[in-house]
Amino acid sequence: MKTHHLNGYIQSIYLIEYDYGLLLLDGCCRADISLICDFIQSELHRELSDLKTVVVTHMHPDHAGAAHNLRKLTGCVIVSANKDQHWYKGFNGILMHWIDVILTLYVGRKLKKGFKNIFYSRKLKPDVKVNDGDEVIHFPEWTLLETPGHTDRDLSVLHKEKNWVYVADLIIKLRSRYISPFPVFYPNQYRASLNKIKKITPRKVMLAHGGILAIQDSDFDQLIENSPKIPRTPLRASLLKIKRIIG
Repeated sequence: MKTHHLNGYIQSIYLIEYDYGLLLLDGCCRADISLICDFIQSELHRELSDLKTVVVTHMHPDHAGAAHNLRKLTGCVIVSANKDQHWYKGFNGILMHWIDVILTLYVGRKLKKGFKNIFYSRKLKPDVKVNDGDEVIHFPEWTLLETPGHTDRDLSVLHKEKNWVYVADLIIKLRSRYISPFPVFYPNQYRASLNKIKKITPRKVMLAHGGILAIQDSDFDQLIENSPKIPRTPLRASLLKIKRIIG
């Protein structure tokens, strides 16, 4: 097994290579498609059809945006959490989807990546829906863990033998410290998810924003202690700003 760490539009991309196929640990940005395909063909000297599975850990633009197009190009299987309803459902979902796209473009500009086409469907059409503890299709060495809090459907991906875990946005590395993501819709579930990963005592933690790190129990404890106690969402943040302006 080889782990390839690529710098995506605003997030890390983890492409896992085996002789028998490639596993993408998250759905990336739409703007990352050419990077991924070029890497597979030019750097790994493999066919695009070798990409067998793409995990979508949650529906934000940098985690789901490339999934549908990659399936068209490679024939891969899309895996996501077993949820009955779409994350971006209804009128509020449409609004939230646009907010998340705009926020992603804002981050891309801050990172000097420029404005790129990152628009994607707010409704994911997965091939496989999974529950906590299910194996990743085609890659049984990897186990899917439900780690909600950031959204209602966040997944982490654990390599059981190496005890490495990809946690997507569960933990963010900002300079020299670890912080909670924005948003956190379900703070109680978020703390439970942090405790869940801590109990695994992973050798390495792969972050979507921060790279591959060894995170100590004390770091987890500090994150749990400082995590939001009430939902921290774009709507709440906007209302707080308005309240401060009004006085």
